Amino acid sequence: MAIVKDQITSYGIGKALDYIDGDFQTNAPKLLDWLERFDKTQQTNSYRAVRKVLNDPENNWTRYIAGIYADIDPHQRKMLLRNLVVNSFVVGNRHRKQVMAAEGCNVPWAILMDPTTACNLTCLGCWAADYGHKMRMSYETLDSIVEQGTAMGTYVYLFSGGEPLIRKKDIIRLCEAHPDCMFLAFTNGTFIDETFADEVARVGNFLPAISIEGPEELTDARRGTGVYRAVVRAMHLLHERHLAFGFSTCYTSANVQAVGGDDYVDEMMALGCTFGWYFTYMPVGNGSPTDLMASDEQRAFMYRQVRRFRQEKPIFLLDFWNDGEYVDGCIAGGRRYLHINANGDVEPCAFIHYSTANIHDVSLLDALKSPLFAEYRKGQPFNENMLRPCPLLDNPGALAGMVHRSGAHSTDMSSPEDVDALTDKCRPTAERWAVTSAEIWENSPAGQACLACRQRAELTEPETVGEPARATTRAR
Repeated sequence: MAIVKDQITSYGIGKALDYIDGDFQTNAPKLLDWLERFDKTQQTNSYRAVRKVLNDPENNWTRYIAGIYADIDPHQRKMLLRNLVVNSFVVGNRHRKQVMAAEGCNVPWAILMDPTTACNLTCLGCWAADYGHKMRMSYETLDSIVEQGTAMGTYVYLFSGGEPLIRKKDIIRLCEAHPDCMFLAFTNGTFIDETFADEVARVGNFLPAISIEGPEELTDARRGTGVYRAVVRAMHLLHERHLAFGFSTCYTSANVQAVGGDDYVDEMMALGCTFGWYFTYMPVGNGSPTDLMASDEQRAFMYRQVRRFRQEKPIFLLDFWNDGEYVDGCIAGGRRYLHINANGDVEPCAFIHYSTANIHDVSLLDALKSPLFAEYRKGQPFNENMLRPCPLLDNPGALAGMVHRSGAHSTDMSSPEDVDALTDKCRPTAERWAVTSAEIWENSPAGQACLACRQRAELTEPETVGEPARATTRAR
């Protein structure tokens, strides 16, 4: 009954999205009022923030939204609004909360899947380069994951690998089979040709996030000669068709100044990117180099740059680790997302290669209740400083403790990695970031608000011994 009600709500708001297409500036505030009436999850502050943006024509986000309406193919634009705004944030959010309350586990906003381990590149520091072409998930398995996820309110599905577009026919098939969902692939871009770009335009519910490491010399140094030019060509093909797409950049000790600079973001915007996703390098896998890890100063540089860009440049930017302050810390373990590798192992995160469940053996719901995921749910957030969200990179010992307590095994397909050895690789960087991030957090608006909430909580109830982060979160 709840699903039918959600479908009716989605249909009604979908018709409203058609209505605002005629005059976005006039009708968007009316749609926002309608969405808030439908949404019973009490996201009052979120609606207030969006309303403030819409009422300010000079606001950078207003410019961004106006650009989406002016530049993006109408069919894809409607699919983005319906599937991301309505299905995922309004309908899906309500449904996920109901399932979480009933089942006592996390239910993710998004699911990341690896259709294959195969890749045509051998990028420096990438664990997928060691896996070869050994593993793949069948179309039937991928389709089943989406079916199970949407039944719990998850409408966003991401692909990584390997190179996911080696399976691009199956990905388009999934888009056709699930028009109420949004799909995104982290891709090296080399398989995007005219035919595939036309298919992306046809289905409307697929977004490419194209990997790039900076200017040509930096991208080719890590990904191989000629890759930069292939990326630029792919972006041109998508931009010619007025399609939304973005860039995905891993910042390392070698490229952080370049990819965190104005010129780089301006170039990505000129090539047609409507969003960008930053990740920091993680030394995952036996033998992975540690000298590519960004220093604490470099991570702080990215923190400040991305926040400045959001005020000045009409492009939607995400910083996977440094944005912890906006989502109360770690989002893995099904709290906001999870990862399923090409062997079917259900992992808390794309960078955490340990598991206690395999999707071939258990349902998605049972995987969310598995021992390792239960440990994540109990431990989140892993630090009251939300700029230290990660149990591996930012909180030495947190991941290892969960792995040992849950009995999780390494899912590395070529060379299983001991979690204590992995933790030791990250410990020096984590300890330096603890010092640097403390000053940033304490002086940030979110940090100040968190401190004020904690002080108020301490006046009303004693802090639970050993759980300062969870007490802080309750207060917030």
